[in-house]
Amino acid sequence: MKKIVMLAVVLGVVAVLAGCGYGLIGQTSTLPEDIESIFVEPLKNRTTRPQIELTMTRAIINELVTRRRFTIATNREEADAILSGTLTAFTVRPVTFDPQGRAEEWQISIRADMDFTRTDNDELIWEQPLYNFRDNYELELDEATVFDPEDRTIQIVSVDFAQTLVIDLLEGF
Repeated sequence: MKKIVMLAVVLGVVAVLAGCGYGLIGQTSTLPEDIESIFVEPLKNRTTRPQIELTMTRAIINELVTRRRFTIATNREEADAILSGTLTAFTVRPVTFDPQGRAEEWQISIRADMDFTRTDNDELIWEQPLYNFRDNYELELDEATVFDPEDRTIQIVSVDFAQTLVIDLLEGF
């Protein structure tokens, strides 16, 4: 009898959670089902960091490709929607130091204005005018990074930025 009651309770909890919209992060989408192809415009760069827009744009495209729901259009005419944006701020700050006073951990902050628009009627589907991304990254200095530790870190942070951006786009945040 206890097993039947316990089974009923477990099934009830599962049913309630399933009905409340719980899902795995990044596995759901609030985007219209008819959007199958996306053109990712090269991001505009209004930061002081040269060429960061190239790395960030490439990372966003790669992240969308891994989702396998969309095809990436090579131009606006082939796309159902366009993802566009402007990088407005990029800051790197050391947050922890080794005994010699060299930075070991860096906080990277990126701010962007992002839009996702239908191509057929220019309807704005999703907008984040002050999209903020911030995280800390450890960076061991070696011969390759001693002059510009940001370069190697930008490669890493661009993947994380793209993942969170695409999840926010898909889930409507």
